[in-house]
Amino acid sequence: MAQLLAVVGGGDLSTHAVLAAEALRKAAGRRSTPIALEIRGKGASSNPLPDAAIAGAKTVLLVGEGDLGEGRFGALHRARAAIEDVLTDVNAVFDRLSVGAEPPSPAASTAASPKKIVAITSCPTGIAHTFMAAEGIQAAAQALGHDVRVETQGSVGARDALTAAEIAAADIVLIAADTGVDRARFAGKRVYTTNTKAAIRDGKGLIATALAEAQMQAAGSAEATADGPARPAAAETKAGAYKHLMTGVSFMLPFVVAGGLLIALAFAVGGIDAMKPENAGTLGYALGEIGAKAAFALIVPALAGYIAYSIADRPGIAPGMIGGMLAANLQAGFLGGIAAGFIAGYTTAFLNKHIRLHKNLEGLKPVLILPLLATTITGLLMVYVVGMPVAAVLAALTEWLKGMQGASALLLGLVLGGMMAVDMGGPINKAAYASSAALLSSGVDAPMAAVMLGGMTPPLGIALATRLFPSRFTAPEREAGGAAAVLGAAFITEGAIPFAAADPLRVIPSMVAGSAIAGAIALTSGVTLKVPHGGLFVLPIPNAVTNVTGALIALAAGTLVTGLLVGFLKKRAA
Repeated sequence: MAQLLAVVGGGDLSTHAVLAAEALRKAAGRRSTPIALEIRGKGASSNPLPDAAIAGAKTVLLVGEGDLGEGRFGALHRARAAIEDVLTDVNAVFDRLSVGAEPPSPAASTAASPKKIVAITSCPTGIAHTFMAAEGIQAAAQALGHDVRVETQGSVGARDALTAAEIAAADIVLIAADTGVDRARFAGKRVYTTNTKAAIRDGKGLIATALAEAQMQAAGSAEATADGPARPAAAETKAGAYKHLMTGVSFMLPFVVAGGLLIALAFAVGGIDAMKPENAGTLGYALGEIGAKAAFALIVPALAGYIAYSIADRPGIAPGMIGGMLAANLQAGFLGGIAAGFIAGYTTAFLNKHIRLHKNLEGLKPVLILPLLATTITGLLMVYVVGMPVAAVLAALTEWLKGMQGASALLLGLVLGGMMAVDMGGPINKAAYASSAALLSSGVDAPMAAVMLGGMTPPLGIALATRLFPSRFTAPEREAGGAAAVLGAAFITEGAIPFAAADPLRVIPSMVAGSAIAGAIALTSGVTLKVPHGGLFVLPIPNAVTNVTGALIALAAGTLVTGLLVGFLKKRAA
């Protein structure tokens, strides 16, 4: 009997999906039916079906709802069942398979033919997830026989930018991004939007789903449609406050990096008093002015402006930045900037949706009406409602962080360091990173040290384990250990993802323990960091890191803990 394929889509019911998959596995075993199983959640798969299994099957059982990657199955016959049916009477589900299955849908058959795809990948820092997602899409498209061009976007801008001719010739536009992406140039094209993880985990399934579910991008400028065109339902579930915040952080980071390094260089050139008024005219004073009073002054406005941009597109930038400047002037800092960004963004989107003008006057909305009204509303709310309470909260938080020592520093270091290793670039990691980077604008630079050292530890610890315990790893994993070391040295935590995915129950707790140790040692020994990235490469820069020795000790201790725990807990490789 030909092998049976089964895809179980759980969505938010991931536990039910696992139980249903196990029931199918046992039922297939009782019937001596070869079966290959895949569990999908929110558009990505942790165990995608191999190409060989798909090629050797005649029927696929689709269980549950949502994105099941149906486009991969070409001419295979399909059978469908609800998760509840499988859990209550799995034998009846198998009995129905013998009666017959439906033919493939026209969309699935169409998806099997070669297509021209253009794609954009983007993450807040534009370093790891951006390029991992691009590689996932490129490798999957090549394996499926599609032609693809990928543009990568990060905090340093776009690379390999798509041309107008390439966009015009494309069958679909695939956007895999954790930040907002301007889609105005894709008017009239079929567009599918998701996050970078979907591309990293299951590029083939993502491409198949995109070909089947991409929707037409509405014509007209982004300014005239700030609420954006209709998106696929799968994409809508991935948007929201987190994505808007990460867009703001992405655009904020270059200001933090430039300002922090310039301030460090000012102290290196002119000494600890370089920025005092009596040293005006010196090189150190000039560097300090550029870093502290120009770059750092724009951190909060950039954060707020691009949160609003993510929500309301270009009309949100001016109200958001002005609200962010008010937050800075009111001493509300990055917390006020976040509030201003969301207020400006949602206000602009609301006004754009509900203000209707004659078509001859529609052009006034993005350049006059929306900036004026949204800025006025945002500004008044910041001045009279939001600003002072948030400023008080930020002041209390800043004083606590600057004065922490002993048990409080130890606990905060454990938490921040551990958060960096829990999901290695996911929401928990980014929450710790974004909050610590934003605190730099308020002069609080200790949490950033715990975050960077905690984020470097997982790939470095894995690399150490591959050398100390080679029998625990396969030959390809031992070879990948060297690459993980380089990524860890550059503060790219994602270098540990392949090892964690292969053995999560042993590897992830080991990494969390090592990162927590690194963060705790960093904060209790007074390590501070003035820039939000760079890894080992920022250590030689004078004054960028306070207590370099303590930072190296924290990093070495965390790496050793992770390396030893991974080696002791992992089983010998087959």
